[in-house]
Amino acid sequence: MLPFLQLPRRRVSAAGIALIKQFEGCRLAAYPDPGTGGDPWTIGWGATGKGIGPGTVWTQEQADARLVADVARHAAEVLRAIGKAPTTQGQFDALASFHYNTGAIRRATLTRLHVAGDNAGAAAQFARWVFAGGRVLRGLVRRREAEAALYRS
Repeated sequence: MLPFLQLPRRRVSAAGIALIKQFEGCRLAAYPDPGTGGDPWTIGWGATGKGIGPGTVWTQEQADARLVADVARHAAEVLRAIGKAPTTQGQFDALASFHYNTGAIRRATLTRLHVAGDNAGAAAQFARWVFAGGRVLRGLVRRREAEAALYRS
């Protein structure tokens, strides 16, 4: 049996958190997904999951606490997905924002390209993730452009 691999801790920087906040916005009353008009219901800084649905209301403190916890969880999942691949802070922040929004870090081609060292190819992949409910959403186009720019920085 192999010993547990301890990956180095890495945090999303202030720039990465600002990008997430910019595109998620903060709403203290739950709202339906803009792509589906229903599930998943969202609240705070883009939080979804059990207990969030029509009529859910949070305080600003609840929203901020959930953001901190969710960003930490997503950062850890990004670290597991990229392993020891050389990664700048901008790349890490962009991957964390992408994963925070899509939950797709483990299955995305952009992750495989990043791990393989094809940074230009990985950056180009952000543009593929602009669909919700089967249609292109302008907000996702803007977010992916910002993530790709941060990734390239």
